[in-house]
Amino acid sequence: MRLLRRALLALVLLAGLATGVLWHLNYNDGVDIDAAEPMAADAAVLARGAYLARAGNCLACHTARGGVPAAGGKPIATPFGTLYAGNLTPDPDTGIGRWSAAAFWRALHHGRSADGRLLYPAFPYTHTTLLTRADSDALFAYFRSLPSTRTQVPAHELRWPYSTQAALAVWRALYFRPGDAPADNVHADPQRRGAYLVHAVAHCSACHAPRDRLGGADWQRLDGGLMPAQGWYAPSLTAPHEAGLGQWPVEDIVQLLKTGHSARGHASGPMAEVVFHGTQYLNDADLQAMAGYLKALSPAPSAPAAAPAATPTRLAQAGEKLYGQHCASCHGEQGEGVPGAYPALAGNRAVTMPHTQNLLQVMLHGGFGPATAGRPRPYGMPPFTLTLNDTEIAAVISHIRNAWGQHAPEVTPLEVLQMRQASSSSLRP
Repeated sequence: MRLLRRALLALVLLAGLATGVLWHLNYNDGVDIDAAEPMAADAAVLARGAYLARAGNCLACHTARGGVPAAGGKPIATPFGTLYAGNLTPDPDTGIGRWSAAAFWRALHHGRSADGRLLYPAFPYTHTTLLTRADSDALFAYFRSLPSTRTQVPAHELRWPYSTQAALAVWRALYFRPGDAPADNVHADPQRRGAYLVHAVAHCSACHAPRDRLGGADWQRLDGGLMPAQGWYAPSLTAPHEAGLGQWPVEDIVQLLKTGHSARGHASGPMAEVVFHGTQYLNDADLQAMAGYLKALSPAPSAPAAAPAATPTRLAQAGEKLYGQHCASCHGEQGEGVPGAYPALAGNRAVTMPHTQNLLQVMLHGGFGPATAGRPRPYGMPPFTLTLNDTEIAAVISHIRNAWGQHAPEVTPLEVLQMRQASSSSLRP
């Protein structure tokens, strides 16, 4: 009996210790949200805030389809349920009208709302924690300058226990530490400026970092990862065989970020949205800094070992005929593409990557680049979801992954079916 009491006491002490550690990690931020407000924002501060909001693609998440910009309510699907983006307009009851600049800073830097609740990391405080206080205040001033819009955002629809603050506190203890906010002169050095824009402002690793089953990641990594609940793969920005930019001229990287198209690649899917809403509006100095930083991340590729030519399978042979019927008129008989219009498939890393989700998405639902000021009428690819069946789509993809000297595993009809089903379920209200 005495041994049992000791064991229970030890458990109680451990539980108390764990609770104390979680409280310290999640709530002991020391931010006085009632601190004096900064001076009234002038035109330059408001312009800086608007620029940062675009660079960070804020309105894409915080604007419901057909809704008022920044008024929230957009559903964000996750593997754990659906979250709804908050209202960033200055409405006093449903927006940030009663927030202070310090409360806004605490949300960005520590991931806590004005009422003290822990925020879900769909709001990327894992990245905005690296913003300078000056940039946080500029963003706050910009959002406070928008028209006040009353939008009652729906309650989150998360499965238990992910819906609890306790589970969120544990997640944060595992995957989040408030960053050391950089000095305001972070932009003085191009390399530091590029890193700041990539990690803190544009939060690229929110998509390009590999996540585990709990949705956690090392937020400084850009090694590629599946995008939760979206069915796309954000390729590695460091691996030469995926989307590493080490061999690209800086000018081509800048062109891709500015227009969605360059001589070496095209933006499609979620990346097209990033360009459309965000990076096309960056100034040349920031684009150059981002491009230089991303280029430096990728090592020089080693020469790949020549793979022996394989005898085409029946699936690939069928795909060759279908390619001639449906694809060659745009992408060329030898996969050479049309410069400035249709991407080459021969020698294209996006075609031969181990991850085939993006190929499946484009074949099923089409591939469309962003309409930008530098390229207002981009060419697109039609969807084949109603034109070809699962076996035919698998055949076409298997052919292009193994034609023109390329060698990559084939895609099966089952993989096409799974993507088709996953895509249809994500379109349901």
